[in-house]
Amino acid sequence: MKAPRVTLEQWRVLQFVVDKGGFAQAAEALHKSQSSVSYTVAKLQEQLGYPLLIIEGRKAKLTERGEVLLRRSRHLIKEAVDLEALAHTLGQGWEPELELVVDQAFPTPALLRALKAFEPQSQGTQVQLKEAVLSGGEEALRKGSPDLVLSSIVPKGYLADPIVEVEMIAVAATSHLLHKEADPINNERLSRELQIVIRDSASESSVDAGWLGTDRRWTVSSVQSALEIVTSGIGFAWLPKADLEYALQSEKLKKLKLISGSERNFHMYAIFGKGERTGPATRLLVELLQAECNVCPRRSDTPLNTY
Repeated sequence: MKAPRVTLEQWRVLQFVVDKGGFAQAAEALHKSQSSVSYTVAKLQEQLGYPLLIIEGRKAKLTERGEVLLRRSRHLIKEAVDLEALAHTLGQGWEPELELVVDQAFPTPALLRALKAFEPQSQGTQVQLKEAVLSGGEEALRKGSPDLVLSSIVPKGYLADPIVEVEMIAVAATSHLLHKEADPINNERLSRELQIVIRDSASESSVDAGWLGTDRRWTVSSVQSALEIVTSGIGFAWLPKADLEYALQSEKLKKLKLISGSERNFHMYAIFGKGERTGPATRLLVELLQAECNVCPRRSDTPLNTY
């Protein structure tokens, strides 16, 4: 087998030059001198025998050949990183760190119970917990490599285990005018009141699932913010029932009597971000989550509707 003439580091430097918009910016991001970055790219082009970049003003722009090779090099770098990560997992046996991305609609009590049970068994694994809303979990998988994502959206190509069925219910403060309606509320009546909507945390492909489509809405970034606003008497919202136990029992909130749609159910899945490289700590956490949510293990790769 012929040995490659171009190194992974050369492709990596080229990626930084393109992504950062120039040699100076790439040098700063890579903590290298600008001359070193320029030499690396020049050497790469010399070895290939044709230019990959052209300079327009102060920006470096790819040639057509450069665009093709850059796309392939991104896959090459990712495969190399994945290979090293797999080697580390096989060598260490237990992940030193577990990146967990959780949709905010996931039942908080069950999540906390599972994490509490996980800690004494974790063998020192550090958990990095990040919250997402709607397609935010899918974006986290696309942009990075989280160990585990708890979401209702399962992207193609990922393995997923069922965790829990989430129930969202339409609620408003007990004092809200909607509770004074004698008959079940239709959409036309509901649309005349302020709706509190939770913003999709994805930065590139956000959606407005669950929004009635009127101008009367406030958008917030978290379930907790929506809960506090609705409890104060401002507007109504569909919120996860598991997080409303205290507010409902204390009668700060009441479920709205709608003609239809007062309840919305969907499944949450545990999505394995690293596939076959999933480590024992991640698998343990999934088992604990399933136990807390009383779910029988079953694997799926089918995307589900969002809330």
